[in-house]
Amino acid sequence: MIELSVENLHLDYGDNPVLKGVSMQLQRGEVVSLLGPSGSGKTTLLRAVAGLEAAKKGRITINDRVLFDSETRSEVPAELRDLGIVFQSYALWPHKTVAENIAYPLKLRKVKAAEQRTRVQDILNQLGLGKLGQRYPHELSGGQQQRVAIGRALVYNPPVLLLDEPLSNLDAKLREEARAFLRELIMRLGLSAIMVTHDQNEAMAISDRILLLNNGKIEQQGTPQEMYGSPTTLFCAEFMGSNNILQGTVSEIDGQEAVVQGQGWRLRGRAGAGLQQGQPASAIIRVEQLRLGSDAGVNSMQLPLVTSMYLGDKWEYLFRAHGADAHDALVLRAYGNQERVPGQCHLELPPEHVWVFPS
Repeated sequence: MIELSVENLHLDYGDNPVLKGVSMQLQRGEVVSLLGPSGSGKTTLLRAVAGLEAAKKGRITINDRVLFDSETRSEVPAELRDLGIVFQSYALWPHKTVAENIAYPLKLRKVKAAEQRTRVQDILNQLGLGKLGQRYPHELSGGQQQRVAIGRALVYNPPVLLLDEPLSNLDAKLREEARAFLRELIMRLGLSAIMVTHDQNEAMAISDRILLLNNGKIEQQGTPQEMYGSPTTLFCAEFMGSNNILQGTVSEIDGQEAVVQGQGWRLRGRAGAGLQQGQPASAIIRVEQLRLGSDAGVNSMQLPLVTSMYLGDKWEYLFRAHGADAHDALVLRAYGNQERVPGQCHLELPPEHVWVFPS
């Protein structure tokens, strides 16, 4: 069942168009991440749904309730949309206790005091903060403050939870722990949520579906597996994952495959849409898909290993071949399980893992 629907949404900042006809749907019990680089429109889209930004054109509905419709000129104010919002900064009241912060939305809705206490304590228990209700925000860790902000957004049972980079203020280790906690909480409570993030690992870990935005439009959307394993555009292929990118020219197209070649190399891969023979193209392969072989084979090349870098669970290898000038240098990366000494290596780029897109 569709919980939230956004249709052909346009939004400008002055003369600058930020959203250019965005349409999306959120199913009940689904988590959708808005992913993209800075300036792509993901936070603006979230704020438009929340009613914190005024859209120029389009329609936003939750179930059968219209929140915004440019044709009928109807718009529900942000405070009446009953959406749960977790801001990047958490925005906790410093002079209020944890319990008072969480209870604030109930107080605004004039819920009876006894029911407030019951619902707040229930949320505290759900978040693992059961004994911290009388503390103040400055007495909590960053992860605990984040949970309080989530609790405040959940306490009045909103139909949709909006998360604006909720983990960005946490350090790397705590962020991983909070990511797992947030996914488990959303699944356990059966929440419908939209989350803004610029971190693709975060989006893939938490989301059922990802919307990748680029310059105010949805570039591609799908499950995390689809977005990572089957990009349909150069932008999506480059944005998702850690990649090797080789710039060359299309020399052959054979059905769903294409051959692209550059100075001293020739690769076969999966042809992207709009590819034509003779045009500049980018061949892309994920770093983890590039393999070290023992001899030359199909889709292979020989390059000198420059250095090995220890990453804890694996080693990263850097290969570099200098061309006629700095712009012609060929740089590739691969992963392995042991340190290697510099020297010539055979690299294999399996054709099924190479994508070829127009540059």
